[in-house]
Amino acid sequence: MAAASYLPPEDRFLCSICLDLFTDPVTIPCGHNFCKDCITQHWDTSDRCQCPMCKEAFNTRPDLRVNTFISEMVAQFRQSAQQKASSSSSSSSEQQVFKPGEVFCDVCTETKLKALKSCLVCLTSYCETHLEPHLTMSGLKRHQLIDPVENLEDRMCPKHDKPLELFCKTDHTCVCMLCTVSDHKMHDVVPLKEGYEGQKAALGKKEARIEEMIQKRQLKIQEVKRSVDLSKEDADREVAEGVQVFTALKESVEKKLNEFIQTIEEKQKMRMKQAEDFIKELEQEISQLKKRSAKVEHLSRSEDHLHVLQGVQSLNIQHPSPTKDWTKVSIPPSSYEGTVVRAVVQLEETLSKEMKKLLEVELKRVQKYAVDVTLDPDTAYPRLILSDDGKQVRDGDVVKNLPDNPERISKTICVLGKQSFSSGRFYFEVQVKGKTDWDLGVARGSINRKEVINLSPQGGFWTLWLSNGNEYKAPNAPLVLLSLKSRPKKVGVFVDYEEGLVSFYDVDAAALIYSFTGCSFTEKLYPFFYPGAKCGHKNAAPLIISPVT
Repeated sequence: MAAASYLPPEDRFLCSICLDLFTDPVTIPCGHNFCKDCITQHWDTSDRCQCPMCKEAFNTRPDLRVNTFISEMVAQFRQSAQQKASSSSSSSSEQQVFKPGEVFCDVCTETKLKALKSCLVCLTSYCETHLEPHLTMSGLKRHQLIDPVENLEDRMCPKHDKPLELFCKTDHTCVCMLCTVSDHKMHDVVPLKEGYEGQKAALGKKEARIEEMIQKRQLKIQEVKRSVDLSKEDADREVAEGVQVFTALKESVEKKLNEFIQTIEEKQKMRMKQAEDFIKELEQEISQLKKRSAKVEHLSRSEDHLHVLQGVQSLNIQHPSPTKDWTKVSIPPSSYEGTVVRAVVQLEETLSKEMKKLLEVELKRVQKYAVDVTLDPDTAYPRLILSDDGKQVRDGDVVKNLPDNPERISKTICVLGKQSFSSGRFYFEVQVKGKTDWDLGVARGSINRKEVINLSPQGGFWTLWLSNGNEYKAPNAPLVLLSLKSRPKKVGVFVDYEEGLVSFYDVDAAALIYSFTGCSFTEKLYPFFYPGAKCGHKNAAPLIISPVT
């Protein structure tokens, strides 16, 4: 702090952040002083809590308390400066104490007053009072005066120590008069004003271009935000629909479970009721038999001849009372075989109905992304016959003499679509009715068209096969054999480029056949069609790109 005593009084009371007199000065642990608002705002916008001057870092933000001593000193200095300014001459009294960004007089020794002009010869800035000699003395009148600027030495040629008053358009730099006869002798040199006007016009154009770039990026930000909003809306809608579907499925499962439990319980109740009835009837017969047994026992012990004979007659021993033959009466064990299976089958039927409804909704959703696809004759294998409208393709069984252009596929009986897709979602439908062999899907634009095609994602193809009339396959890694309930007559192909999804649908059955997921697309995708080889009348039907309804 000893060095501070050699600084001008006003410098000792300037905040190093705002470069103005302290307002509510505070002292931080390293000993440096700042305006309370300045250091607070600095720490609020900085990643670390440290001193702006010595860079000492603090683990926790220090408590800030106003340094009353420095605050009082600043107040005294401000009052003193105001008094000095008010006691100066009437002309100078109209000038103000300099503020940050303003140029002040280099000659003033006490209160620095605002400079009115800067001299390029003296390399000094002057207030109104100290400028007077340059306005009255003949020798000084020849000096070049300009509006006050800082760092006057930067306006002098470092080589010739002369004012930089010319602009070299060849080297795009400011030069002095002596430079034009030395380093810039044959260059296109113009006065500063002309160079300024030319550069200002260029800056205006550049500013307009920058503003246009800013506006485009702002529009892109709005587009991205809108995309995020739409994505969130889609996600919320998907979640709501998913919750609705799974809630219905859950309720359906619970209902079938309750029905299953109820069926078992009713069977068990019926067996219990039957057993209870049998037991009650048996107990009644036992009670009657016990009474009869007691009478027999009583008579058998009597010595009274008449009494015994009369009693036997009343018991009718020769013809005992009829009773039920229980030897063939039984309660068979409950049979629950197949109960669970039947319940699961019923549940499966219910789920299949719900699944069909869901797939119908899903198919309608992807059909919204339908695109118009046509076949590209420049890519067609020479045996193929394409319709004039580019919507049908079949094997002609004869190789035509066609130019072997770079786009043409030379080793496989297939053709690509004219349209390509490198973003977004798209969907198209193809009729495969009457065919026993075909392949549909999408292919990368960079596939090797002059070699035998490797129909797999590794080879750049995402397709669905039919071979031998009933063998459906998805050439994933490894090959996936598909079991379909019915043979599709029309196949829908849906691609979500960003999602990396390729799905195939049985349009008439509204059923999902297969999906490639987690694909990584980095180039254009083309619709791919393989009608298969014709064998007589077998597989002679064409593949037909159908309008989406």
